[in-house]
Amino acid sequence: MPLEIIIGNHQQRVDIPEHWLTVLEQVAAEAATLALHHAAAEDSPLCHLATIEVALVDDVTSERVHREFMDIAGATDVITFHHGEIVIGAEVAKRQAAEYDEPLPREILRYLVHGLLHLASHDDDEPAARAHMEIAQETIIATLWTPYLAERLA
Repeated sequence: MPLEIIIGNHQQRVDIPEHWLTVLEQVAAEAATLALHHAAAEDSPLCHLATIEVALVDDVTSERVHREFMDIAGATDVITFHHGEIVIGAEVAKRQAAEYDEPLPREILRYLVHGLLHLASHDDDEPAARAHMEIAQETIIATLWTPYLAERLA
């Protein structure tokens, strides 16, 4: 059974066109396959999930989830739950995209890939693990972010 990835926009602070969600859902299955290829553990949570739900949220919601589940104050880019939920901070993505001169949909894709790598048992608590995860993440982004995909997310 193929992995189903559902992406929902649960915020209104950042303009996210509906077609972006559709395109990101389509590319997400390939992203998950690539994340499994780079898996940090053979028996990762990603191997056992039938569905992943991705929620794009505002800073207020991101901060609440971050504080409630990780006991950390402040909005964040992505929070991943091993039961198959990824929470992406849309306002954080917009700020980071502007700071790094990246297209917003590419930054959102980066956070989606980051969440999938967490589901593939990657951890970013320690510098060496973070560096390893970042290499996997950027390799996947480079593979997926083709001119065709960039055009579809324009």
